[in-house]
Amino acid sequence: MRDAGVTRYLVVGGAGSLEVAFEEKLIDQPDFPDAYQPEARAGGEFLDFLRGVEDLEWTFLSPSAEFVPGDRTGQFRLGQDQLLTHEGGSSISFEDYAVAMVDELENPTHVRQRFTVGY
Repeated sequence: MRDAGVTRYLVVGGAGSLEVAFEEKLIDQPDFPDAYQPEARAGGEFLDFLRGVEDLEWTFLSPSAEFVPGDRTGQFRLGQDQLLTHEGGSSISFEDYAVAMVDELENPTHVRQRFTVGY
């Protein structure tokens, strides 16, 4: 990216590295699906790597635990490193996730940070 002159980098991250309690990550919970472990661990490691990069305007966007097709409501919450939950669990539609991503592209407010989106 440096060779290409890229200065802004937006990552579609995962939810596994989000905290569910103090120093407890979603990926480390007993009910976290085994099938997603390798990808979630790699995503968390990449986020840790990015946190040490200072010469790139990066942003890492994590969805909620359930990232599903749905409706574009425009009614969602933003957070940072903690999993966002609601009465029905933890979810965000693809459509509202995309809105949050485009909002960040157009108006960067989470430079060199991870943020999350959920209902």
